[in-house]
Amino acid sequence: MTQTGASEQSGPGLVADASIADSVETFGSDRFSNRELSRLDFGSRLLDLAEDEGLALLERVKFVAIFSELIDEFFQVRVAGLEVQVMAGVRTRSTDGLRPSQQLEAIRERVLELAHRQDRIVLDVLLPSLEKAGVHFSEFDDVDDDDRVYLDEVFERRVFPVLTPLSVDPGHPFPNISNLSLNLAVQVTDPTTDETRIARVKVPDLLPRFVVMPDGERFIALEKVIAAHLDRLFPGMIVGRHEPFRVTRNADLVLEEDEADDLLEAIETELRRRRFGRAVRLEVMADANVDIREFLRTELELAEGSVYAMEAPVGLGGLWALYALDRPDLHQDPWSPVAPSGIRVIDGEEPDFFGLLRSRDILVHHPYESFSRSVEAFIAQAASDPDVLGIKQTLYRTSGDSPIVASLIRAAGEGKQVAALVELQARFDEAANIGWAKTLEDAGVHVVYGVVGFKTHSKTALVLRREGSDIRRYCHIGTGNYNSKTARVYEDVGLLTADEEIGADVGDLFNFLTGFSKQGAFRRLLVSPTSLRSGLIERIDAQGQRGASGRIMLKANGLTDPAIIDALYRASQMGTPIDLAIRGMCCLRPGIPGLSETIAVRSIVGEFLEHSRIYCFGMPEDESGPEVLIGSADLMERNLDRRIEAVVPIDDARLRDRLVEILRLTFIDDTHTWLLGPDRRWRRLSSSGAHSVQQDLKDAATSEARLRLEA
Repeated sequence: MTQTGASEQSGPGLVADASIADSVETFGSDRFSNRELSRLDFGSRLLDLAEDEGLALLERVKFVAIFSELIDEFFQVRVAGLEVQVMAGVRTRSTDGLRPSQQLEAIRERVLELAHRQDRIVLDVLLPSLEKAGVHFSEFDDVDDDDRVYLDEVFERRVFPVLTPLSVDPGHPFPNISNLSLNLAVQVTDPTTDETRIARVKVPDLLPRFVVMPDGERFIALEKVIAAHLDRLFPGMIVGRHEPFRVTRNADLVLEEDEADDLLEAIETELRRRRFGRAVRLEVMADANVDIREFLRTELELAEGSVYAMEAPVGLGGLWALYALDRPDLHQDPWSPVAPSGIRVIDGEEPDFFGLLRSRDILVHHPYESFSRSVEAFIAQAASDPDVLGIKQTLYRTSGDSPIVASLIRAAGEGKQVAALVELQARFDEAANIGWAKTLEDAGVHVVYGVVGFKTHSKTALVLRREGSDIRRYCHIGTGNYNSKTARVYEDVGLLTADEEIGADVGDLFNFLTGFSKQGAFRRLLVSPTSLRSGLIERIDAQGQRGASGRIMLKANGLTDPAIIDALYRASQMGTPIDLAIRGMCCLRPGIPGLSETIAVRSIVGEFLEHSRIYCFGMPEDESGPEVLIGSADLMERNLDRRIEAVVPIDDARLRDRLVEILRLTFIDDTHTWLLGPDRRWRRLSSSGAHSVQQDLKDAATSEARLRLEA
């Protein structure tokens, strides 16, 4: 299977018609959007929400924090990768026809535009609104004498002991500035020699970003408290200008093949390197001293185009501290997940998951339905059931107090065979996963770190239970991580099943992950990197053959894979209606005459992060109903080629209908929907307030729970 060879025959039914395929390719690179700019477009949608006066004020602050962190990650990984390509002389064009250097130019222009917009939202809209709501941000020079006494005490007791000023002179080279740390660059002059040097003071990232004044209503940024006490750090010296700054570094984790023999040690080493990888961005204030700015840029070996001057404070991810304020009047009403519809608690007794699953499959939908009372409870019951012989689980990202990890440890302590595949290369969660891996190993769990060359991204759990003379398999296959915290804010679906063929497939998948095999064929699952792309393209082409009587509905986080995109174009050219809900990056261009006239693309961005992957082929009116699949994989090259992913078909008609209803509500949402145009621009749909998929699903979950209580 080639990456971009959508017109090449790679299997039965893979290409619907050679002339159609040729017609698609006549549009050339113009048929794709740039994935990097598309990622930044998602950031623009986050800023749209920060401007949305219909949202609670601190929710709008939250979206600025999310945007800031998205841009941080974008520079650490995507911009850093492009710069490496430029330095290596790579001139290969992206699918949309841009060379790496051209992409960097387009990225800078777009980031500057978004950063300016972010500054105006924060300074002109959110901060004044917070002031009116009683949340005040103070300058040190504006506080009264009593407040200064309080801030002096805070500085002396909590801040000063952990500060370490570092000067730059012939005996002290420019210090290593750690990735994403907030710092002050300070001009310091010796009054005896009149010699001026630059010193660096790191703002401790283990302390809260804002100091709360005694009245609990006023806040002052930690860096401003430090700046007001610089004389304590440089006694006997003349302190001149000081400027806050922040450095972003290349943080993409790259392992050489010969490092794979000891993956744990290799990743621990690479994490230490990451803190001081090559600088890719310098953030300073717009009014920063020119000499200090130029000094920092030169020492960091950055081009002028890598300097970003901000009007709002740098490092706005720190706004999460503000979002945590106990001000219910400034937050959305909290949502409490209901008990899953297929899992009933009778007379306070814990549900018998194994008995339930022997009779029917169960679909769970988070955060509308409780993760703790479904997936976590399933694993907990398996851990304590004396007839359960073994548990196998993938862990990609998990929470700091994970009940699932606790259940696995308890199961191992009771003598069960427990295997956990901990993906050490889950980006930015590597350190946490290393900690979990060591904890699990110490408890007697058999820990595997994945398949060399691939990330294990599948969300799968397998329970092996002795029933009579047989061993029966019970499975969970989901779209989201086994993380109780994100399960409250990420929208995901999962299947609990005792289906024999699916169970056998999941067993084979774990054998492939933990053992030494070349498993390629599966009974029911579509698995990457072997069968997932070809399986999806086969289904897309089959609907394309039906023309206008076919139907394709796909919901994913990203769509960038050229072969999948070209397959969708072919189906559209044959008249098949196609609805796509793509939350983030989308390289497909809908609505282009002769290419994609029957394709509509939307993005839902709301209170919950739309995270589920649901793939539907066919019409509800079809004799056997549509084919619906769920799983861990997005429609991106990394998921289809470089990750272990699992997608499972949903056989139960009731569960299929429920998933189709989720898609239906998604495609009629007019509250938090952005539509993608053929000009590559996203435009927010004018809201009538008639439909909100997230509110509709909340209401449906509440009504279902009420009916169960009344019954």
